[in-house]
Amino acid sequence: MKTLYLVRHAKSSWDFPELTDFERPLNKRGKRDAPFMGKLLNDKNVKPELIIASPALRAYNTARIIAGRLDYPLENIETSEVIYDASVRDLTDLIQNFDNKFNSVMLFGHNPGLTSLSNLLTDKHVGNIPTCAVVGIEFDIQSWKEVKPDTGKFLFIDKPKDHFKK
Repeated sequence: MKTLYLVRHAKSSWDFPELTDFERPLNKRGKRDAPFMGKLLNDKNVKPELIIASPALRAYNTARIIAGRLDYPLENIETSEVIYDASVRDLTDLIQNFDNKFNSVMLFGHNPGLTSLSNLLTDKHVGNIPTCAVVGIEFDIQSWKEVKPDTGKFLFIDKPKDHFKK
């Protein structure tokens, strides 16, 4: 059994036009939502054995904040350039090459890739994974290489906006 958690980065700031897309930091709402979602995942007893994040600042910082709430060692967070601006094929290839010693992996990335990936792997269609939302998918497999379209069981989607009033 393998479990994959897809986490879209928290809300980012557009206040610094001199920064590239890759360098955009979290905004106030992102800094509120990420620790909240980390606590929520911790309360659900979500304990990833591996966290991999896009190296884009907003995704990496979201990963660090959530990892801290899950008591995951920050120095063990891995980054992969593939995740930034990834296609579904890129993300699937990445997942299929995860080390099988990990049964639970959390992947921090971006849309539209994450939403498309969730829709490809399960029979549940999510229209959009909003910022800082988490999708849980379970696979009845022994090897990550077995991850293919419609092989995942959709467990949940949890979104900050379900918990906060605007």
